[in-house]
Amino acid sequence: MFKLAILSALALTLTAGEPRVLRNTTVYKEAGRFGGWPANHGIWMWQNEILVGFSAAYFQVKSPDRHQYDNTRPEVPTLARSRDGGETWTLETPASLRPPSQGGVAQDLTEPMDFTDPNFAMKLWFDDASKGPSWLWHSSDRGHNWQGPYRVPNFGQPAVAARTDYIVNGKRDAFLFLTAAKKNGKEGRVFCARTTDGGLHWKLVSFLGDEPEGFSIMPSSVRLTKSEIVTATRVKVDQETSRIDIYASTDNAATWSLRSKAIGTGAFSGNPPSLILLRDGRLAITYGTRTAPFGIRARLSKDQGRTWSDEIILRGDAAAWDNGYTRSVQRPDGNIVTVYYFPEQPQTERIIAATIWDPGNK
Repeated sequence: MFKLAILSALALTLTAGEPRVLRNTTVYKEAGRFGGWPANHGIWMWQNEILVGFSAAYFQVKSPDRHQYDNTRPEVPTLARSRDGGETWTLETPASLRPPSQGGVAQDLTEPMDFTDPNFAMKLWFDDASKGPSWLWHSSDRGHNWQGPYRVPNFGQPAVAARTDYIVNGKRDAFLFLTAAKKNGKEGRVFCARTTDGGLHWKLVSFLGDEPEGFSIMPSSVRLTKSEIVTATRVKVDQETSRIDIYASTDNAATWSLRSKAIGTGAFSGNPPSLILLRDGRLAITYGTRTAPFGIRARLSKDQGRTWSDEIILRGDAAAWDNGYTRSVQRPDGNIVTVYYFPEQPQTERIIAATIWDPGNK
């Protein structure tokens, strides 16, 4: 009995331990290609089935302070699917996800979406961050087949850069979190839009903060309660200062306040956040850091984003600043899968990788 008690206590200690990295997996790696920017595309999950989007661009050696890809060639929208919680991945390149610049036919949505369909997914993407336009696609079979591209309105703004960040409120009711160009045409400023008719019509609900001097872009949002929403944004203050800010609404997106200036993300205009609500009530945020040591980081919050834990190093071995753009989900077993783009060498192809990590206990 004494030995059993010791073993039980040891098991409890291991279970209740600090956050820890379990393993890294390769999602996409192809000679001559630059895998990039999952945060520009999105991630979806159904139990242990995970679907993540990214760009399969073309590799090109450039100055070390630039992205190592050929921006005269298309960024092919690509999906990676895992059916075992991020352990292994297969690739999909559905032609239906091509934007108009790559052969997709832009159209207006005429049939309402059902946001509560258990196999529903919606993807948003943009053409140019400061000029637009933006589109959405939707799927009712876990991303195997997509309808679109459908036009995303400009909401009276100079331009809209749409990335995948939405909250489902009901069958025909959803929030989108988008980035508008500023009055001077530069990016950008985050706002919330809403539909109550399945996406046939959208209206601008609210801006998150005043128009910034630099930019506040690339939101990542979670609902905490029926009335409380928390959104993380990528902020560039000036050439030297970039961070992640946390905004909160306690009136269901009608108004917003700055909850915390949470995290520094380094040089090169910083890195976007991926914010998720854990089943134990904590918030987890992941991001790339672009000041040495380069890599992928995480922090946890027990108080709805008011304060944050010390930095958790998920990857400290990135070979260059050009990394990150994370998207994260929590598996049924409680572990987190964080997907990102990653440099194994400073001026070579970029891969898409995933880190599976245990956030520990509350």
